[in-house]
Amino acid sequence: MQSEPETVCNVAISFDRCKITSVTCSCGNKDIFYCAHVVALSLYRIRKPDQVKLHLPISETLFQMNRDQLQKFVQYLITVHHTEVLPTAQKLADEILSQNSEINQVHGAPDPTAGASIDDENCWHLDEEQVQEQVKLFLSQGGYHGSGKQLNLLFAKVREMLKMRDSNGARMLTLITEQFMADPRLSLWRQQGTAMTDKYRQLWDELGALWMCIVLNPHCKLEQKSSWLKQLKKWNSVDVCPWEDGNHGNELPNLTNALPQGANANQENMGQCKSLEYQHLPAHKFLEEGESYLTLAVEVALIGLGQQRIMPDGLYAQEKVCRNEEQLISKLLEIELDDTLVKIFRKQAVFLLEAGPYSGLGEVIHRESVPMHTFAKYLFTSLLPHDAELAYKTALRAMRLLVLESTAPSGDMSRPHHIASVVPNRYPRWFTLSHIESQQCELASTMLTAAKGDVRRLETVLESIQKNIHSSSHIFKLAQDAFKIATLMDSLPDITLLKVSLELGLQ
Repeated sequence: MQSEPETVCNVAISFDRCKITSVTCSCGNKDIFYCAHVVALSLYRIRKPDQVKLHLPISETLFQMNRDQLQKFVQYLITVHHTEVLPTAQKLADEILSQNSEINQVHGAPDPTAGASIDDENCWHLDEEQVQEQVKLFLSQGGYHGSGKQLNLLFAKVREMLKMRDSNGARMLTLITEQFMADPRLSLWRQQGTAMTDKYRQLWDELGALWMCIVLNPHCKLEQKSSWLKQLKKWNSVDVCPWEDGNHGNELPNLTNALPQGANANQENMGQCKSLEYQHLPAHKFLEEGESYLTLAVEVALIGLGQQRIMPDGLYAQEKVCRNEEQLISKLLEIELDDTLVKIFRKQAVFLLEAGPYSGLGEVIHRESVPMHTFAKYLFTSLLPHDAELAYKTALRAMRLLVLESTAPSGDMSRPHHIASVVPNRYPRWFTLSHIESQQCELASTMLTAAKGDVRRLETVLESIQKNIHSSSHIFKLAQDAFKIATLMDSLPDITLLKVSLELGLQ
C-alpha cells in the first residue's frame, strides 16, 4: 500500500528436488500459506534464475581451502556475527579439541546447503502448528465470520494437494481431523443428546469424503494405508466421534427442512453450475480399444448409482443418500451421450437387471433397499431414443417400493387347523418417504408421457402404477398428468391415455 512505509524482509527458502522444503521470513506473519515475501522470492527465482547465483554446497567450498584460508574464513565469520555466534563457536572449538567429545565420534560434519540424499523423503513445507491453530480458531467461531468458508478453503487446498500427489495432503487432513475431534462442542452435544447443525455436519461429510480419496489413492504405499487405517480406527473408537446418521439422541428429528420436491429439487442445492465440455482422453496403457477416462468415469458412476444399499437409520444420512444421488446424476446430465457412451449405458442396464444381490435393479432386493426411482428415470430418458425396450424394462423394474408393501402371512397354509399368524407390518423410520414417493410418481409420469400412442406400453405402465404406488394423492396426480398428456392441443385426444386417466382417477 502507498500509505505504508516500505519494509525489507530477510527471506530464506530451501529447495529439494523441485520442492520448497522449508521457509523463514523476518516479517513474522503466521499463516497456513506462504507469506507474500516468500511467494515473491519464489517467483523471482523461477522467472530470473540467472540472477540468483548458484553455489556449490559449502562443504565442497571448504574442502578446496588450505589451512590459512580456513582460519581466515572462520575468523571473519565470527567477526561479522560475533554477538550471535561467538558462544557457539567457542563451545564447538572446545569439543573439537577434546579427544573424547561426542562430536569427534562422528565422521564428517553436517552441511545445510548440500540437500537431502536421493533416498530421503522430500515434501513441500507445511507449518503444522499453524494448520492446527487456524482450524481451532475457525471451529471456535462456530460458523460465524465466514469460518465455514475458511474451512472449505482448507479442504479445497487438501484436494489440490491430492491432485498434485503431494504427500502433505494426508498430513494436512490428519491435522484438520485432529482439531475436529478435539472440538469441545462434540462432548456437549453428546451429553445433551442434541444433533449437530447441518452446516457443521456438512464439514464432517467433507472430511469423510477427503479421507475416502486418500485411502483409495492407487499411488500410495501399503504401509501408508495401514497407518491411516490404524489412525481412522483410533478416531472412530473415541466416544465423541459423530455417527454418520447423526442420531445420538432419541429425539424426533426436525422435519421442517424437508428435502425439496420435484424435478428441479437439486438446483417416477447445486447452485449455478458452469457448463463444462467433457472430452474422451485416451489412456492407451490400461484400456481397451475405444475406451477413455470419460467412458470409465461414466461406467463407474452408473455402477455406483445402481448398487443395492440399505437405507441408513438417521434423518441426515437418509437426506444425504438422496442428495448424493441427485448431485451425481446432475454431473452425468452435463455429458452429451455419443455412441460409445450409449453402449456403456446399455451394457450397465442389462447387467444391473440380470445381476444378483449387489444390484438395486436386480430381480430380488431387500425390503429396506434404497429405491432406484431417480436413477431409473435418468436411465430411461437416456436409453429411450436408442433402445426403448431396455429403457422400459429398467424403469418398470425400478417402480417397486417394497417398504410400503404388506408382509406375507407366516405358517403352514395347507393345514386348515393351523391358524396363520400375520407378522405385523413394521414401517422403518424412513424420514424421506414423501420425497421418495414423489420420485416414484415422477418416474411413472415420465413413462406415461413417453408411452403416448403405444397401447401395449400404456397398459404395462398402468399395471405397474396400480401395483406399486400406494399414495392416493400421487395416483390422483398421475390421473391428472395422463389427462393433460392425452388432450394436448396439437393432436387428437389419445383414447388409451384417457382410459388410463379414468382408471387412475377411479382408483
